[in-house]
Amino acid sequence: MTHPMTLPRCCPSLIAHWPLPQALANVVLVGSAFDPHKLVDGDFQRCLIEPPPSIQRSVAKRQTEYLAGRLCAREAMRLLDDRHHVPLIGEDRAPVWPADLCGSITHTAGWAAAIVANTLHWRGLGIDAEQLMSSERASRLAGEILTAEELQRMAAGPEHRMALHVTLTFSLKEALFKALYPLVRTRFYFEHAEVVDWSEDGSAVLRLKIDLSEEWHSGRELPAQFSLRDGQLLSLVSIAA
Repeated sequence: MTHPMTLPRCCPSLIAHWPLPQALANVVLVGSAFDPHKLVDGDFQRCLIEPPPSIQRSVAKRQTEYLAGRLCAREAMRLLDDRHHVPLIGEDRAPVWPADLCGSITHTAGWAAAIVANTLHWRGLGIDAEQLMSSERASRLAGEILTAEELQRMAAGPEHRMALHVTLTFSLKEALFKALYPLVRTRFYFEHAEVVDWSEDGSAVLRLKIDLSEEWHSGRELPAQFSLRDGQLLSLVSIAA
């Protein structure tokens, strides 16, 4: 489904689709390709989106990422319940959603997406898109992203899957943070969670290694899902109401 509103050339279409293996009820995901080279003066004003000062001062790439992400978020909310709203950016740099909604925004090279749902159905949604790392980059970053246990499990697997393993672990932990942070309001980092299982069908399980609250304690496990298409990885952690 494509919204017929006039869109800037840097972000020419907004598409509601579900590229992940497990469909979620009462959830809307909108994605869009974008091109920073096609951003022109006045695009934000024509789209009725006010960029914060930090975005106004940034380079075209960051401005286009922000614009595309907010266009996706506004369209997702319109499709969800016909409201017209653009989430602002909070002091913690996270999107500020209406009190009765949860959601998240992501972007990677040339693609942005937003996911949104009513809190009657979902408490938290965390989405993250990443380009698949090269083997060299994955090898360099593995020690920063993976826990000791995750490194052991990766070493026991085939070497050709190392790049996928590291990229997926990074992406799933980013999605976990986006889903949980609005609920716990406590920052946590790569070493505070681990991917205990994932399979080729796009399912995964994460486990907390830190006490974030009485409910979200060390040892708590959360399901996740992911898809890999054309070198682009998309991960989602969803917390039901």
